[in-house]
Amino acid sequence: MARAVKVLTTLRNHWKKTTFGVCLLSWGGHWLYGKHCRKNKPNVQNDEEEIAQWHSYEGLADEAEQPVTFPGYLMSTLFSILPNSDDLLRRAACQEAQAFGDELIPSSMPLKKATVFLNPAACKGKARNLFEKNAAPILHLSGLDVTIVKTDYEGQAKKLLEMMENTDLIIIAGGDGTVQEVITGLLRRADEAAFSKIPIGFIPLGKTCTLSHTLYPESTNQVQHITNATLAILKGETVPLDVLQIKGEKEQPVFAVTGLRWGSYRDAGVKVSKYWYLGPLKTKAAHFFSTLKEWPQKRQAALMYLGPTERPPEEPEEKPSRPPFYKRLCRRLWLYFSPPPKEIPQEVTPEDWEELELSTIELSITTRNRQLDLTRTEDFMDICIEANTVSKGQFVNRGSQKMRDPHTCPEGSQCIQASRCILQLPEGTEGSFGIDNEEHEAMPVEVKLLPRKLRFFCDPRVKEQVLPAVVQ
Repeated sequence: MARAVKVLTTLRNHWKKTTFGVCLLSWGGHWLYGKHCRKNKPNVQNDEEEIAQWHSYEGLADEAEQPVTFPGYLMSTLFSILPNSDDLLRRAACQEAQAFGDELIPSSMPLKKATVFLNPAACKGKARNLFEKNAAPILHLSGLDVTIVKTDYEGQAKKLLEMMENTDLIIIAGGDGTVQEVITGLLRRADEAAFSKIPIGFIPLGKTCTLSHTLYPESTNQVQHITNATLAILKGETVPLDVLQIKGEKEQPVFAVTGLRWGSYRDAGVKVSKYWYLGPLKTKAAHFFSTLKEWPQKRQAALMYLGPTERPPEEPEEKPSRPPFYKRLCRRLWLYFSPPPKEIPQEVTPEDWEELELSTIELSITTRNRQLDLTRTEDFMDICIEANTVSKGQFVNRGSQKMRDPHTCPEGSQCIQASRCILQLPEGTEGSFGIDNEEHEAMPVEVKLLPRKLRFFCDPRVKEQVLPAVVQ
């Protein structure tokens, strides 16, 4: 008893160290729990088959046979009292996916093939773990024939897409860079007209996932965001998205679903990570130090562009059935005896290009994917030319806003709607473009809008917001 009193007295006299030690042990226990994926045990009322399935699925069957130490018993008791909300989200998503896997299909119908392009290096190397814990179980339980392709280096996805065989679904697991590589490799194929009709799913695992704001509702919980995105693929709702074709003078075209940035805000934003030691001030510091190197920061270029184009009617997803033989025979006989009149060739009107000399602090060319409107009658991309008359203080404050929303167009900027444009840069221009948040060498380019080129899976709630109920 005297020893226990002595220990308690020591802890009280050193209450600061005691508090720090308790906090450290609590954090360490939580980290170990998340690291080794200890899951909540099923209810006692469940039958033995469900319990065995749950343990085997989560990788706990082997662990249950190991001898239990006192610290392990203490940890399991603690987390059984305080259930992990992420585990509950994963379990609910797996149960919902199991319903898709239990659906009966005809014996003559093959399983749908899904090809997943996973970038393990995304999210600072955490993407593989995030995918295996939150997305892979849902895909396997859904009854899909899943093939996972892991990329080892930058640009590998483009090469793999050139050799990819037929598949029913393409799933991109990564960030903006992975999306750009996959769609670029897809649209560079010789048979891209057929492959571009394959629906694409996006599982946001990267540090920047701009496309997820378009396809899925906002969520502050990363596990919930990933599971919702994976379930959206199983639900089958899709939306058409525009694509930008960006072609230089010599290189093959690059394709983007978000846009292109060129200017001072982008260059300063790339250097934010170098000032990590300044904590929340690193963004403002990066923009402030960039003003000390060069001011005013201007970009000189010449821009030629064409205006918006009229949107053609959308092609039906299902092809009409072939008419009977006698109808086709009657139609051919009718055309033989009464051929249609020859069409008079119409004069091709020259394209009405507009030219503009610009001096800007930043130029951005973006799609309208973030403001989806499936009922609009024109197709165009947005060109934002920001004024170069900002002060240093405005530059620093606006740079912080650009980090949250890179493609925002501030007041005082010149906004142009175009379907095609040519950007001419002066000789010796240095710097880089940001194409879907990936760095590319700055050069003269032609940017062409490919309206509604690809179909992406989306959350049904998002589609209800952009498509009127009448169309549904």
